[in-house]
Amino acid sequence: MLEDGKLFLGASRNPDDTINKGEYLDLKFGNRHGLVTGATGTGKTVTLQVLAEGFSKAGVPVFCADVKGDLSGIAALGEAKDFLLKRAEQIGFSEYDVEQFPVIFWDLYGEKGHRVRTTMSEMGPLLLSRLMNASDAQEGVLNIAFKLADEGGLPLLDLKDLRALLTYMGENAGELSAKFGFISKASVGSIQRELLILEQQGAEHFFGEPALKITDIMRVANDGRGVISVLAADKLMMNPRLYGTFLLWLLSELFEELPEVGDPDKPRLVFFFDEAHLLFNDAPKMLLERVEQVVRLIRSKGVGVYFVTQNPLDVPETVLAQLGNRVQHALRAYTPREQKAVKTAAETFRANPAFDCATAITALGTGEALISTLEGKGAPSMVERTLIRPPSARVGPLSEAERRENLSKSPVAGLYDEDYDRESAYEILAKRAAKATEAAEMAREAASDEAAPAPGTASTRWTLPGFGDEAPAPSRAGTAEKPRSRGYQRETIAEAAMKTVARTVASSLGRALVRGILGSLKR
Repeated sequence: MLEDGKLFLGASRNPDDTINKGEYLDLKFGNRHGLVTGATGTGKTVTLQVLAEGFSKAGVPVFCADVKGDLSGIAALGEAKDFLLKRAEQIGFSEYDVEQFPVIFWDLYGEKGHRVRTTMSEMGPLLLSRLMNASDAQEGVLNIAFKLADEGGLPLLDLKDLRALLTYMGENAGELSAKFGFISKASVGSIQRELLILEQQGAEHFFGEPALKITDIMRVANDGRGVISVLAADKLMMNPRLYGTFLLWLLSELFEELPEVGDPDKPRLVFFFDEAHLLFNDAPKMLLERVEQVVRLIRSKGVGVYFVTQNPLDVPETVLAQLGNRVQHALRAYTPREQKAVKTAAETFRANPAFDCATAITALGTGEALISTLEGKGAPSMVERTLIRPPSARVGPLSEAERRENLSKSPVAGLYDEDYDRESAYEILAKRAAKATEAAEMAREAASDEAAPAPGTASTRWTLPGFGDEAPAPSRAGTAEKPRSRGYQRETIAEAAMKTVARTVASSLGRALVRGILGSLKR
């Protein structure tokens, strides 16, 4: 039943329950995105595993989240259990065999996989605002903070870097407001409190270096199979906003870094977004528009995005319209919202005259689904009631010993497991503040030997808020201050220090960083 260039998903049935034909997903349409929906316990996770195995065997790298912990078994050799053999026989799948797949485990907390990190600069103000549930005023302050960091040569790597920059902004809100717009000290304080909450929720594990390289989730094994990257998300789900924001950041990184490839014969990467409703819940309109834009455009980068969720209503219509390959497991229809979901799901399929789609959705058994994929010139196929094929790898979780063995043999072992804290905004601002304090102290000591300046004179020196002596330098005792001439004049120590800081900032203005469609840093 296997066909070249296609993933075998299962076999459709006739109304009399006899086998109709094999159902496939054409690899050349794998980057046209997809949707897997269904109520709890209807077989979504097994369908996700079947899709991941199929893409891997075709040489396509896969990234997916393991929300319940039972997807990890894809790294272990399957077992020919009776119910799996029965399903294979039932659909006429004579080529069925067990195997294991190349897998790399990842974990934001570093407990069940290799550490996953990114920097504050790469996250960007828009996604960080989403993570913090920031108000419009707070989002404005964050945008100014990232603007200052980009133009001032202040790398924002972790939480303490952003805290240091926000502290500086709060102390110099008046001067900075004149250049960048109003900066409220109350908003700065609110953001500082939100950062503390994020730290308590474990976000400090996520921000820092070494940052994840996209190439490490796009690996192909020596045998030609695509490596499956599995993110341990059982603990991460305790903070759903961090989970959704992380996956959205990863999607934006793929969009920004990968070149245009058009429509390849097979995807370069397939990205499964499990519990997709966590991405869209309470998301501001601007963010939804950006997500829809990324989903629409990332297809030409060769990346397929597959949303996995319980209810098709969890995905906004603008995003839903971009998803060409559909797998619909059973839905319950007890409440008005559930009845609306059944109707919505039925109307999105190309109708099959052999059965009523809405009725079939509520009557599907476990491991059974309505399937419609793109075929021919990209048109959706007629929906078919399909028995999903059994997976080849283990159905169920790995043991702790098996997971540790996998991590020890991983191709990225040792690359992300240790923290690296290089000089960044926190250290730079601390050094500048220390130099400014020292210069001010030396100026005060020098002032003890000097008299007050002549009345009516004023300094024309340029100062940087918070890092220098804003008061005019006094003249020497007993002598009247002479008018400034165009010739050379000796600088005070404080003036020299301030000009050094000014040159540092000015020289970095030409190095302003460029941010992408979701506000993340374009490398």
